[in-house]
Amino acid sequence: MCRVVDLQQAVLAKNDGAARALRAELASRGTTVVNMLSSPGSGKTALLERELLLARERGVAVAALTADLATENDAVRLARSGAPVKQVLTDGLCHLEATMLGRHLHGWLPEETRLLFVENVGNLVCPASYDLGESLRVVLASVTEGEDKPLKYPTAFGLAQLVLVTKTDIARAVEFDEAAFRANVQQVNPGVEVVLTSARTGEGLGLLLDRAQAVGRGAAAHTPVMAGALASARSGAEGGDHLAGPGPGPGPGEGSRTHRTADGHDHDHGHRPEHDHDHGHGHRAEHDHGHGHGPEHEQRHAPMPARTPAAAPTHGQTG
Repeated sequence: MCRVVDLQQAVLAKNDGAARALRAELASRGTTVVNMLSSPGSGKTALLERELLLARERGVAVAALTADLATENDAVRLARSGAPVKQVLTDGLCHLEATMLGRHLHGWLPEETRLLFVENVGNLVCPASYDLGESLRVVLASVTEGEDKPLKYPTAFGLAQLVLVTKTDIARAVEFDEAAFRANVQQVNPGVEVVLTSARTGEGLGLLLDRAQAVGRGAAAHTPVMAGALASARSGAEGGDHLAGPGPGPGPGEGSRTHRTADGHDHDHGHRPEHDHDHGHGHRAEHDHGHGHGPEHEQRHAPMPARTPAAAPTHGQTG
């Protein structure tokens, strides 16, 4: 007699297996991965740029991979830190997966890298369910997004090992209720650390780097309560149980597929192409077909001269 399990859990269980393998591979070379999740416009890129600059000042071998549906804007900004930066354009796919990340790191990530920051697609739904093989998962929310954000996106905040509040320089102007936000975070993720930050004023600058380095040295990261329940559900799906759900979906280029996240949201993923390009030494196109969504688009940016940490974020973006 077979036990029926949810098809989505089986998909996630397969991703978890790939994530474990990637985590072990990177750990063996001394690389710690930080997975950064947030809504669009949270100030994630501005804060990460400052952290990369600080890491280089401290002599930390750091790199960053940033994912977006379109444009190279974030990679161009991050490359100003002087750190190795790679842009992945997903062309519509709303999240990264462990196998995708592994392919993009292969042949690109410098061997000496101690910290790799992955700036996930701006989205608090799809990316929340996918382990990328990270050692530290960070969720960011700006003061402009509302104190109830953790309650609206319980999976994203419930699986976080560190929560960063951004743009605190305008907290008073938008009447941000810090106490209410902290209470809501603790409701979905008891015990997780909440840090206030501003890329503009420098408040909280370096705490993300400190926490990541501590985890890299073997310090235990926060263990979310929600993680245990999800791991149990996925381990059952991975064990060869009968899968409840439709038959095989469309192959590459044959339409779209819909998945339901742990938040209960349905998301359609068209099989849109992704493309690779190298802008470090001329233009070179590479096409990967292993994901089933077509070739992936990546941009590689040669390091540019670093600015001083005191410089304010460009493009008029607040911290």
